[in-house]
Amino acid sequence: MGRTIGVLAVALCATLGACKTVPAIPPSAADVPADTSGTWRATATDADKERIRGWYRSWQAALADARAKGFGADIDREGVLLQPMAALPNPHLPAGDYRCRTVKIGTQGRGTLGYVGYSWFRCRVAPEQGLSSLTKLTGSQRPVGLIFPDNLKRQVFLGTLELGDEKIAVNYGSDRLRDMAGLVERIGDNRWRLVLPAPAYESLLDVIELVPAG
Repeated sequence: MGRTIGVLAVALCATLGACKTVPAIPPSAADVPADTSGTWRATATDADKERIRGWYRSWQAALADARAKGFGADIDREGVLLQPMAALPNPHLPAGDYRCRTVKIGTQGRGTLGYVGYSWFRCRVAPEQGLSSLTKLTGSQRPVGLIFPDNLKRQVFLGTLELGDEKIAVNYGSDRLRDMAGLVERIGDNRWRLVLPAPAYESLLDVIELVPAG
């Protein structure tokens, strides 16, 4: 998708050798080697590498905070969606349209709830630059980015957050408050989740459930 190419233009130039000239990038990503074969570690900022490394710690802190605030029953009702170790083999997320819903767990301040479950919105997965793009099409907070291979039970999402009525997302690596990093995991037949540890706003962990729209 065109706007996903814009979001990760810097990363793709470095990672896939797709560009002859590269715009300025922040110091945290400036040392990305030129020959990286499309790996997420070569593309990710240092801050996002740390997010991925600390995914389990973030998840446990989010669950503890939500339960302490009285949302234990809500968490239990979500079942495997909010169980940290529920990932199944073969995490590949096929291209197509999806229904997607976001669950926010834990809170960074006093002004937000320890658990918020949103209604269903629309997401899309599409082939792009030898990888896959994932775009949330509707809603006021819309992740957009690329999915990279990682291991037998997870893929890694790197992207940015599009807000409100914005039509073009900022480039990945240009604004740490918009950068997003997460894990794409399969948790059932035709059921996936995007786990976003330590988001910049509101919660301690975001989990986006994805099921085929058809």
